[in-house]
Amino acid sequence: MADRRLGPLQIGGEPLIPAARYVRMSTDHQRYSTENQREAIEKYAAQHGFDIVRTYADEGKSGLSLDGRDALKQLIQDVQTSNLEFKAILVYDISRWGRFQDADESAYYEYVCRRAGLQVVYCAEPFENDGSPMSVIMKSVKRAMAGEYSRELSNKVFKGQCRLIELGFRQGGSPGFGLRRMLLDESRVPKAQLQPGERKSLQTDRVILAPGPADEVAVVQEIYEQFVHRRTTEREIADNLNAMGIRTDLGRRWTRGTVHQLLTNEKYVGNNVYNRTSFKLKQRHVKNSPNAWVRSNGAFEGIVPTDLFGAAQQLIEARSRRFDEATMLDLLKRLYDRTGALSGLLIDEQEGMPSSSVYRSHFGGLVRAYSLIGFRPDRDFRYLEVNQRLRSILPSILTEIIEGLMAAGGQSNIATSGLVTVNDEFTVSIVLARCRQLPSGSFRWHLRFDTSLRPDVTVVARMAATNTTIFDYYIFPRLDMPLHGHRLSEDNNEVSLDSYRFESLAPLYELAERFHMSIAA
Repeated sequence: MADRRLGPLQIGGEPLIPAARYVRMSTDHQRYSTENQREAIEKYAAQHGFDIVRTYADEGKSGLSLDGRDALKQLIQDVQTSNLEFKAILVYDISRWGRFQDADESAYYEYVCRRAGLQVVYCAEPFENDGSPMSVIMKSVKRAMAGEYSRELSNKVFKGQCRLIELGFRQGGSPGFGLRRMLLDESRVPKAQLQPGERKSLQTDRVILAPGPADEVAVVQEIYEQFVHRRTTEREIADNLNAMGIRTDLGRRWTRGTVHQLLTNEKYVGNNVYNRTSFKLKQRHVKNSPNAWVRSNGAFEGIVPTDLFGAAQQLIEARSRRFDEATMLDLLKRLYDRTGALSGLLIDEQEGMPSSSVYRSHFGGLVRAYSLIGFRPDRDFRYLEVNQRLRSILPSILTEIIEGLMAAGGQSNIATSGLVTVNDEFTVSIVLARCRQLPSGSFRWHLRFDTSLRPDVTVVARMAATNTTIFDYYIFPRLDMPLHGHRLSEDNNEVSLDSYRFESLAPLYELAERFHMSIAA
């Protein structure tokens, strides 16, 4: 937010109306950049007798919901709680106010402003927002159109992604152990193998998966051979790999879960599978049924024979089918008696037991299965599952950060410890802070720091309530890093940390850019 006064306080003897300006930029059209919006609103204000005394700006924020739009949140909060210095709010158009999927939500936020005696003006709309029947109808139509635009755009993007999947092209994500990403030109001619963190630079280029180094391919094939023909369990395979000093594609030790994922992923036979889960228009994540998956069989060269992969799937399915309900509960009770606690992660790490997902689908949830064996946890062990999920998404966050650093002119690499080295000049450590909901419904985050790595910069990503998306960032240089962890709330009153809080990683990228410029000089 910024304060600014434009022109004199009077024009022709008439006092100007003090007004706030709200601007928002997403990524849809360049003509909607915040600077263009500011200029258009300034011209409108000069022509209609407004004096802009305050600006609220959401840079690069989606208009689908209020989440992440701190400027609009602040505006609504100021309207409800402050003695305001302005009497009107100027917005470029209705879509900049928001593309809410529920048009009533957009109307509600405007109503909050009008209830406080503020006039909301849409500067680029062909009607006056004067409360007349025609303006009410026009606003309703425009709000519905703004929401529909996002729905149509989402459908178009999804259809485009599905089409590329059917053509055999990769749509992001880590290639996995034994595979690599191959860059193709528009004629499908291979150009180069993409290294971790690299991405295509031309819109016409495409990416497919390709066999990786021969030694990794041999390891993958050996894993399938051991599992199918020697009946070696996932746990035993993981132990053998770790004993030989072989690490995963992320440089980590193998676990039963990582071996299981390798044994069940169709990419190892060359199949391209997409839309297993959905997260459209920032709504909740949905796990789709197999008939909704988008696939292209034989899209690229596989590294595991199809019959061997099929035999592995049959063994896994047979292993799940042999358990009846009584046996499943008996195994769960034995595990509880042995460990004194239960969680999805704990169940998944056991040999000879169905996975936690089988328990969920069969009993309608883990809590239901727990209750049938008399387990009432004194504390919520779901954090173990959340931590496992956070570990699984950390690689994608690291990749995103690496790509941002490269776009800023930085060169970086990731050590096995997860420490990122930028331009051979400074190191960055990434920490994910789990969001924890209290019984009262409020949220808390505990910031912890890995001081053993001694990074020059520590980035703490606070996760949102679902622990699937990032809420905000705290960026600490080593000299200013707190000596101890901090517990934060939604309305953070840790004033000492406010200057280290950011909505994006722009300061980190700017740091990489400056180092790049200094090296070039």
